[in-house]
Amino acid sequence: MGKIILIMGPSNSGKDTIYKLIKEKLNIPLEEIILYTTRPMRKNEQNAREYYFVNEEEMNNMLNNNLIIERRCYDTVHGKWYYFTSKKEFNLEKYNYIGLNTLVGLDQYLKYFKKENIISLYIEVEKGERLQRAINREKKLENADYEEMCRRFLADSIDFSEEELSKRPITAIIDNNGSLENTMKQVEKILQKTL
Repeated sequence: MGKIILIMGPSNSGKDTIYKLIKEKLNIPLEEIILYTTRPMRKNEQNAREYYFVNEEEMNNMLNNNLIIERRCYDTVHGKWYYFTSKKEFNLEKYNYIGLNTLVGLDQYLKYFKKENIISLYIEVEKGERLQRAINREKKLENADYEEMCRRFLADSIDFSEEELSKRPITAIIDNNGSLENTMKQVEKILQKTL
């Protein structure tokens, strides 16, 4: 039976980088979990690479046909955006999977797939460092959106609070305050034990 590796953490914690390095550098055969979203596609994104981009009508059809494992809505400065996972993405009899998600998403994965099939990695970074990373990232964008950046930072402080973390069976908390090399050593050690 395959396992599902879920990488979680607030924005600018480094989870996307860690996710890519697990796939590229660690010699572990993993299928990618590609989430669906109703948000508009950004410059340099491709459908079925970063996300499956759908409209709300398509999402509601999937929901009505019982094809959604988990779904969440973000009330952004640009309106409501949904992110969700489809059941049709998985064959645990044949494959191990890796994906990015949230603590609320983890709850639904645990309910659907059961705890023994989930490896949950929470990426932790000191708040001041995370805020500085967010500002530096936003400065590089052609259309910087500091309002949305601030909203996400504040929302993540609530969504990933110590209280929220303590409610879930997190497999491991990964410290990403130091070098990326040390972070990846932690990740590799945990995956060797759990896969």
